[in-house]
Amino acid sequence: MSAAAPARGEPAIEVADLRRTYRTTTGTVRRRRLEIEAVRGVSLRVAPGELFGLLGPNGAGKTTTIRVLCTLLLPTSGTVRVLGLDVVASPREVRRRIGYVFGGDRGLYDRLSALDNLRYFADLYALDPRRQRQRIDEVLELVGLQGRGKERVEGFSRGMRQRLHLARGLLHDPPVLFFDEPTIGVDPVGAREVRQVVSELARAGKTILLTTHYMFEADSLCDRIAVISKGQIVAEGTPQQLKARVTARSVVEIEAYGIPEATVQRIRDLPDVEAVTTEIRDQAQQLTVQAREGSQLTGRLLQILEGVRVERIVAREPTLEDAYVALVTAP
Repeated sequence: MSAAAPARGEPAIEVADLRRTYRTTTGTVRRRRLEIEAVRGVSLRVAPGELFGLLGPNGAGKTTTIRVLCTLLLPTSGTVRVLGLDVVASPREVRRRIGYVFGGDRGLYDRLSALDNLRYFADLYALDPRRQRQRIDEVLELVGLQGRGKERVEGFSRGMRQRLHLARGLLHDPPVLFFDEPTIGVDPVGAREVRQVVSELARAGKTILLTTHYMFEADSLCDRIAVISKGQIVAEGTPQQLKARVTARSVVEIEAYGIPEATVQRIRDLPDVEAVTTEIRDQAQQLTVQAREGSQLTGRLLQILEGVRVERIVAREPTLEDAYVALVTAP
């Protein structure tokens, strides 16, 4: 299927002041109507052939933005164009030119074989019947599922299912691809294979918009990244430009057991501390503390943690994840 390319100098994806509001109700006895603004004035431009990352916490507006771009949701206001086509005025033309790949188990028919799944979607894409089998073989080889086409999807691993999702999105050879957390829940080997396919597609000239929660994935794959928080873009640039925002900081990682919340709050209240994040890893608490460069942080942290079982404390260079945390936790 042929697809028009954007005119010279035109972006492949253009979003201008996009807003999306949901109307809902709350309360059990006295119901009240609420308006939730999921996307609040997002603007971005993606060049043809660019691999662009959209990063943000859950509920930040990433998936809502992608669904508007894919014509699955109508914008409340703003302008959204893909390959010069308005997604509201020309949704069918847009759908012919895009592929949408999302993480998870939905979107495939378990009792059908991989081949039958792809035949079904090829019919939906109106792929020429004379071309179907050859194209199905091509995409199965591209995603590493050659020889597995006759197997039922119900027997596929999570990684194999995700590669089949990729094959489905590539069937009609679209010039623009949207990947919404394509490696979520996939084992490390399968995730590496998915990232390799995405990288190969970018090298082949596809325009790709990718969302992910894995910072190393965005750092290694993306040409540019936008960070979205509370429905708004809070930063945009290359991975190196975003990391440069926190190069003037010290980062200390602490692995310990049983850190009281009051102790974590004392660390947050230190005058030079810019951000503190906590998570549980193998029953241990992992604290990542960012502070202004030059702070004599390690000694003060050990004093505050006196009496706590500390397994490891180490200072390191800032990463893209540190820049992301600083951006999405900023007041």
